[in-house]
Amino acid sequence: MGRIISSYIFPHPPVIIPEVGKGEEKGAEETIEAAKKAAAEIGREKPTTIIVTTSHGPIFQDYIFISASNPLAGDFGRFGSSHVRMEFTNNIELVNKITAHAREQGIFSGDLEDSLARRYKISRELDHGTLVPLYFVKKEYGDFKLVHISIAGLPFQDLYRYGMCIARAVEESEERVVFLASGDMSHRLSYDGPYGYSEKGKEFDDLLIRSFKSANVEALLDIDENFCESAGECGLRSFIIMFGALDGFDLEPRVYSYQGPFGVGYSVARFGVGAVNPKRRILKKMEERNRRGMQQIRENEDPYVKLARHALESYIRDKRVIRVPDGLPEEMVKNTAGTFVSIKKNGRLRGCIGTIRPTRENIAEEIIYNAISSGSKDPRFNPVEEEELEKLVYSVDVLKEPEPIESIDELDVIKYGVIVKSGTRSGLLLPNLEGVDTPEKQVSIALQKAGIRAHEKFSMERFEVVRHR
Repeated sequence: MGRIISSYIFPHPPVIIPEVGKGEEKGAEETIEAAKKAAAEIGREKPTTIIVTTSHGPIFQDYIFISASNPLAGDFGRFGSSHVRMEFTNNIELVNKITAHAREQGIFSGDLEDSLARRYKISRELDHGTLVPLYFVKKEYGDFKLVHISIAGLPFQDLYRYGMCIARAVEESEERVVFLASGDMSHRLSYDGPYGYSEKGKEFDDLLIRSFKSANVEALLDIDENFCESAGECGLRSFIIMFGALDGFDLEPRVYSYQGPFGVGYSVARFGVGAVNPKRRILKKMEERNRRGMQQIRENEDPYVKLARHALESYIRDKRVIRVPDGLPEEMVKNTAGTFVSIKKNGRLRGCIGTIRPTRENIAEEIIYNAISSGSKDPRFNPVEEEELEKLVYSVDVLKEPEPIESIDELDVIKYGVIVKSGTRSGLLLPNLEGVDTPEKQVSIALQKAGIRAHEKFSMERFEVVRHR
């Protein structure tokens, strides 16, 4: 039976490769020494296969790329050092096992057909996220096969579950595996960093280092994705896949280094894999917590939200549009208004469609039809499927009458939504949305939705909403 014998978090700045940095790596000496230390550890462990997850391979929203090319090869040509080239034998048997287990869990994963790779200009060369850690490893040890996996934009818990699929595949093999999770941390630690400065950068890195030192995986899975964006993070999804592969085992964490030169956070860490421990089945604990949380949400739904959920569930399960039920509050059946129904899954938007002004006989009908449209006709998403229904959270916005405004200064992103118009084109953005913190950003997004360029002439209206959760 195969096993994962250890796992490592590795940063991947090409500048720490001497042939690339050519002296510019000064300032990252602590990271370089820690990378050498980790590589020496791996050399002593003598794995038969190394699995690398990277944030710089082919990345898709809902598909995890795992390379089936053989051999796997790449160089640092993008960084002026094409003569530094590495080549590895792909562990195809393990790749196939991982892909099969992921499929059983409903996670789409695999390689790409050559025609698709050409169409989307996807290179089969190993990326620097993979090459930088392996450069150090190869200095110490080279008798291993490689598995090369890219991150995806899936929810964190799905990425963690994918890591569990990797672990099952390893167990069915005869491999001694070292797992390398390649990824930098915040890219916003200083004003001269690649994405400028954000106070969230250090906050994010501090959270990760604390979590590494205590092997607190739940804290990583609970990180808000808007926080990740503000911090300009790089490697969190790579780390989460790695921790998923270690689910159910005691971990022995050792952080070798952390520093933030060049405005980017780098950490090298090792996680020894100990005995099986049912208390470390993190995903099972989180799913139970989520189930209890969803039950509480359902129990506290007001009539507006309950109607939206009932409308979509009936449409998906029974292929029918419900009638306005009895017993609703009087204002829902006697008043008219535009409404928006927003649906989220795992904290992410899953659909949002509505009407600016009333189009139905009453608010209740408006909610019913907008809930169905939100779950089945939002062009940004595939239609909701029946197995998703238990994971969906709804909110309903009832719009007050819009009023014209002359200036962006009359907007307040918490209080007012905005409607922009130019000719027949119009776009709307609701108030009080995560990540929309200035009127300028609010108007910019509304213009994008309308297909109106910023330099074009357009008019604006603002509106208030009553939000039901």
